Amino acid sequence: MADMVDDTGSGPPPPAELRRSSRDRDEVRARLTTWLAARLPDAARPRITALEGTDANGMSNETLLFDAAWEEDGVAVERRLVARLAPGDDDIPVFTRYDLPAQFETIRLVGELSDVPVPPVLWSEPERSAIGTPFFVMGRVDGRVPPDVMPYTFGDNWLFDAPATDQRHLQDATVDVIARLHAITEAEHHFGFLAPDAPGATPLRRRVALTQRWYDFAASDGFRSELVERALGWLDDHWPPESAEPPVLCWGDSRIGNVLYDGFDPAAVLDWEMATLGPRELDIAWLVYGHRIFEDIAATFDLGGMPGFLRADDVAATYTGLTGHELAHLDWFGTYAAVQYAIVFLRTGARAVHFGETELPACVDDLILNAEPLERMLAGTYWS
Repeated sequence: MADMVDDTGSGPPPPAELRRSSRDRDEVRARLTTWLAARLPDAARPRITALEGTDANGMSNETLLFDAAWEEDGVAVERRLVARLAPGDDDIPVFTRYDLPAQFETIRLVGELSDVPVPPVLWSEPERSAIGTPFFVMGRVDGRVPPDVMPYTFGDNWLFDAPATDQRHLQDATVDVIARLHAITEAEHHFGFLAPDAPGATPLRRRVALTQRWYDFAASDGFRSELVERALGWLDDHWPPESAEPPVLCWGDSRIGNVLYDGFDPAAVLDWEMATLGPRELDIAWLVYGHRIFEDIAATFDLGGMPGFLRADDVAATYTGLTGHELAHLDWFGTYAAVQYAIVFLRTGARAVHFGETELPACVDDLILNAEPLERMLAGTYWS
């Protein structure tokens, strides 16, 4: 998303593939083949017949699609697979830490404990020695994703062009997936490894403390943001009353761009690196703001967008109808989502500078694509 906007006033820029990795694919193929042979039965003789990166949504973990063939009990096996790799330190990772085994275990447990659709997880490799970075392997699920580049709100894509009834079906079905995820019982017992490892009296306090730590990491090497620092202060000054109910399993990156859809129904929920234990509002606000940010970008080009889609009041009403839980302080949680997006933009901007795709601006806040809406949130004029 870091190259979505220009300042020429000439309309949306053409889509640009953003560089995510400096990894050598041929070397990865050879090392992955050797690793796979050690995980399969003797004499399987695995071959990777195709391997490619993906231009799919997301700017965090690296994703490789590959086809593998081997023999098992005298039978030829062919599998379409996906590898999720932690980014290399030299590739300006978005997050401070990538716990791939925790992501693998989260997906596995969600598949075991609920009917939320997730890809089948196959193998986890926590060590760097195999291919140079930790990774895990999943089965590939067919489906389509609302595009990030160009944003689906710009038009000329399957979701934008769909009838309003189908758009609403997708919206409600996605909220239903989140409701089913939150319904997993004893979340603290099953997913205790996701509890925020930071000081604070509540899961939300600890989660925001982790965000502060993340910002401190993102601000290093000349990327300090006056706007993000003011916004973090605003969150603390406007802290909402917290529910006494136990935390639920939160997907964390709960936006429609992280869902594979079969038609307009979720076929697989993807991207679990932000999964955590916390209040329900984290996921609902992220879902709403994940759309609003694309609405705001569309508005900069005088595009109509999708103003009737994923409205906060509609989403909240659907969620309450499904779960019986009333959501509170979504404006605060939406602003918190916007702050996290701002930190992502700092890191993806730093990555673009690192790879020579852009120059470091005189004001670091110019890297933050949602700076103007975030300013309005801090002034109390955005969510109204």
